[in-house]
Amino acid sequence: MDSIFILLMVLIMIASVLLVIIVMAQNPKGGGLSSTFGGASSAQFGVQRTNDFMEKATWTLGAVIIVLILISVVITGKPAQTAPAQQQIKKEAPAQQSAPASKTTTPAQTPAK
Repeated sequence: MDSIFILLMVLIMIASVLLVIIVMAQNPKGGGLSSTFGGASSAQFGVQRTNDFMEKATWTLGAVIIVLILISVVITGKPAQTAPAQQQIKKEAPAQQSAPASKTTTPAQTPAK
């Protein structure tokens, strides 16, 4: 199960890096990579195809990341055992509870008269 989780995390990282690269390649004003192909009026169809590809790649990679994250959550489920730090805290907690409690009262615990 750990190897599947690691594989999913690697795929999520790769998809995230690709998504960042594609988003950074786009121009917020609509130019992006297509602006390098502009100039000749005959290249307008190439420009439109580049914009379509960039938009489809952005949506596809976003969907892939979401699906991979949901799959990883389903696969991992509820952890079978707690982390070592939490186990140490649970071992120390009964020792602290066996010590006599101090008799100080807080304002919320003051006895009613």
